[in-house]
Amino acid sequence: MKKRGLRTIKHLILIAAASVIYAAGVSLFLDPNNLAPGGVTGVAVILNRLSGIETGTLYFLLNVPIVLLGIWKFGWRFIMKTAYAIFMTSAFTNLLSGYDALTDDPLLASLAGGVLMACGVGMIFKTGATTGGMDIIIKIIRQKYRHLKTGFLFQCTDIIIVGISGLIFRDLNIALYALLAVLICGRTLDYVLYGNDEARMIYIITGRPEAIGQKLLQDVEVGVTYFQGKGGWTGEEKQVIFCIVRKQLSPQVEEITKQEDPAAFMIITSASEIYGEGYKDFFADRL
Repeated sequence: MKKRGLRTIKHLILIAAASVIYAAGVSLFLDPNNLAPGGVTGVAVILNRLSGIETGTLYFLLNVPIVLLGIWKFGWRFIMKTAYAIFMTSAFTNLLSGYDALTDDPLLASLAGGVLMACGVGMIFKTGATTGGMDIIIKIIRQKYRHLKTGFLFQCTDIIIVGISGLIFRDLNIALYALLAVLICGRTLDYVLYGNDEARMIYIITGRPEAIGQKLLQDVEVGVTYFQGKGGWTGEEKQVIFCIVRKQLSPQVEEITKQEDPAAFMIITSASEIYGEGYKDFFADRL
């Protein structure tokens, strides 16, 4: 319990720091240069120009119904840290908006803003939380339409929001710079989360395969495969759980395994190239 409490405190501090970084990208670079970087943040920037309400406040208000929907679909446990991340991000966005933009060059603003947003989001993801908004909506859409890829859905929503910003601001250049910020944010986020590899390949040798497997399926939403094994020293029959998870989800898999079977034997290796549902399309990526 003590370790869990310390880990929670560490996560809350990390989320607060990440929120400052994310908010700096929005308030000191993107927002003052009329760059709407997709997602709920982009919608908040656009509505700020139409209503005069602070961008951070709009970001919070837009997320309220989305968070309630997330609670209904996924429960309180999933949403608590996400709600905290949303609150901190909106608060720091409003706080930093009182300072002047650090550059009025839209190219530099899109570069710096995209990188800072990605760093903030990546840090938040590593705590097991999300930034709310489109993350939750797309997670819900994917429950019903699993053939649609997460990356594709994010790209579609971002392009629509960037396109709307171009119409609102009546400036094609601004829309293109905003699109550049979105692309930079996506690429940087991949690097922050995955580094040079995309995922973790995990083997779990345990006496409680069903309990751990069900937890992984329900809580982490990752597919698992069972292998039959036999201990060379003891001769005991055991099942081996095999799964591939995104790098930022690996700590959750470790935590579930520790909770269900502290005596489990776990092997974790890097997987740099993965093709199939939820990862790369083999043929499309080879073209």
